[in-house]
Amino acid sequence: MPSGLDAPTLASTPVRHPILGVGVHDVTEDEAVALVGRFLQEGRPAQVVTVNPEFVMAAQQDAAFRETLNAADLAVPDGVGILWAGRLLGTPFRGRVAGVELTRRLAALGAAHGYRLYLLGAAPGVAEAAAGRLQAEFPALRIAGTYAGAPAPEHDDDLVARVRAAAPQVLLVAYGAPQQDLWLRRNLPRLGAVVGLGVGGTLDYISGRVPRAPAWMRRLGLEWLYRLVRQPWRWRRMLALPAFGCKVMAQVVKRR
Repeated sequence: MPSGLDAPTLASTPVRHPILGVGVHDVTEDEAVALVGRFLQEGRPAQVVTVNPEFVMAAQQDAAFRETLNAADLAVPDGVGILWAGRLLGTPFRGRVAGVELTRRLAALGAAHGYRLYLLGAAPGVAEAAAGRLQAEFPALRIAGTYAGAPAPEHDDDLVARVRAAAPQVLLVAYGAPQQDLWLRRNLPRLGAVVGLGVGGTLDYISGRVPRAPAWMRRLGLEWLYRLVRQPWRWRRMLALPAFGCKVMAQVVKRR
């Protein structure tokens, strides 16, 4: 795994490709890390979103979520379905930027440059376990704090106070989409953190609470199948995948 230290310097903001009304940046994993490094150096609040087909389908019905995704400072292509759609629509992406890998790369970046990370969300105890594993992997990493909490607006003031008191530069929020991304859009300007990233189930994987698909299944784009077998309750959410495919194909046909 790259260390996060050798990410390329970017001359400009990467191009954003529209996927069913959601703009997704054409960035590699290295470039995404470099952009986050730029945000941290500039010191201005920046929101990062990890876009997959479920995000895109949810955004079709949720205007606030769609606006949040399109307003994000960095929207990475997380999900083989996004790469597939880009190819069909004539705007191919150069690679996938998965949330788990991006989180580990940011932990490496933090360890190398002294950036403090705060892990917010997931089930009680998960953020703490994930923090422990990240620190074992990157001993120089500084964890500013962990807390489960809840994304409902009535809890915003309490969560903001907790994060501000911990003074992290990078905030990882694991409330699942769209709640985590809407929460960040509402609160990032007053958190004191520089980069806010919605990480969904990433903390579950890093903590070891939920096993991740084998590498060969991820390479073949079958991670969704592994998740469905391990977590059959996800079947309703998985219905978004064929709906996404049909909408993309309809757009391809319309263009032709």
